[in-house]
Amino acid sequence: MTILFSGIVTLLSLIFCVAIYISTEIHRQAEYKTRLRQEALTAATILFNEKEVSPDLLKLLTRNQMTVLVQEEIVLFDSNNQIVYQNNPSIKQINKSIIDEIRANKEKFWHQDKTEKFGMVFKNKNRDYIIVASAVDKYGLEKQQNLALLLSIGSLFMIFISAVVGIFFAKGLTIPLQQMIKKIDNITASNLNLRLHLNNEKDEIGQLSRRFNEMLDRLQKAFMLQHSFVANASHELRTPLTAITGQIQVSLLANDNEHDLRLMAESVLEDVNQLNKLTNNLLDLTSIDKDEIHLKFSLLNLLDVLWQCRADVLKSYPNVQIFISIEDGEEYIPEIYANETLIYSAFLNLIENGAKFALDGIIQIKFSISSEQILIKLQNKTSEISESELASIFEPFVRCSNSRNTKGHGVGLPLTKRIVEIHKGSIRVSIIEDQTIEFLLKFNAGSIPPQFY
Repeated sequence: MTILFSGIVTLLSLIFCVAIYISTEIHRQAEYKTRLRQEALTAATILFNEKEVSPDLLKLLTRNQMTVLVQEEIVLFDSNNQIVYQNNPSIKQINKSIIDEIRANKEKFWHQDKTEKFGMVFKNKNRDYIIVASAVDKYGLEKQQNLALLLSIGSLFMIFISAVVGIFFAKGLTIPLQQMIKKIDNITASNLNLRLHLNNEKDEIGQLSRRFNEMLDRLQKAFMLQHSFVANASHELRTPLTAITGQIQVSLLANDNEHDLRLMAESVLEDVNQLNKLTNNLLDLTSIDKDEIHLKFSLLNLLDVLWQCRADVLKSYPNVQIFISIEDGEEYIPEIYANETLIYSAFLNLIENGAKFALDGIIQIKFSISSEQILIKLQNKTSEISESELASIFEPFVRCSNSRNTKGHGVGLPLTKRIVEIHKGSIRVSIIEDQTIEFLLKFNAGSIPPQFY
């Protein structure tokens, strides 16, 4: 971070210094070009004055005037490129191509070593002359050298300061990260209750810490649910296995008659069926998320599935009355894209749950259908259920106080809720008038499979 910070400052400093130096140099050249032009015009004006001035007198004037430039040289060429006047016989010969370029462009400014030269066309009596003024900008070049030195020293000083400041800046940023790393290293499966300290929730590090803490909350909840699931599943599996083992051991020790043995076998068969049902529900509950992407969906009539579930439940509970009605929307067909096996399992669990706990043995199933939504209400009278029990009714292995004398494992409703969610639906439970419990299911009607919503 320090190298990156210093590198950025160095680059910006170099760009800034080079820009200043180049702009100053351009301004100096433009200013000196103007001075050379003035010197050339002055010399030409004096030479071609109506009152003739001898060349010797002009040389004397150019050497002694107050505004004379350093190493100033003036050369005058006629139309044949012959030297008419020069103030210094030792002047280097000017290339003919340059003279031709001056004639073509009317003027030219160029450099030769440290000397800067300016040539221009001067008309006199319908004849074109070329006058070239050259000099060394001693003071301007010295100023440029001083400026370059000052900018270099300033840049180095700025780079050094930025490196020192960058170290403290980087340390200030990395200290909270180092503290986070130490805290994260201490968080293990045995102490998921540890959380990162939030110094400032408005900056990015604070937001990262808060998000990490929220992730830990979800992980801790999932871990606790998994632990509870394993413990409850083990208990629920152990109970029927213990009962089966006990009955078989008693039967082997006792000298029972055929009728008693038959009763024992029926009891064992019932326990085996309960165990088989529990195992299937557990397998469905644990594998449904993993297999969700492989589920096959087809257009399904929910009313037909409910009638099938009704018929199957009545075989096991012949004394229960199940009424299915359509409140409104008879012109619409209650069809959704769904997995038939899962939807059947969800409805069967709901209706069986109602059959077990309906005080009067009556279950009401009401349809409300529109072009966009399908509502299904499943209602039955039940004994008193507290708000806390109702809030946790969809959690695995949670059973309400009214189910103590009823066989079950607390897996069916959580499985139903997950199946409904897979089909992009929702389910909620509430207690309405006359101590009636109502399960409300909502599905999106239409012909688009859930995986494409």
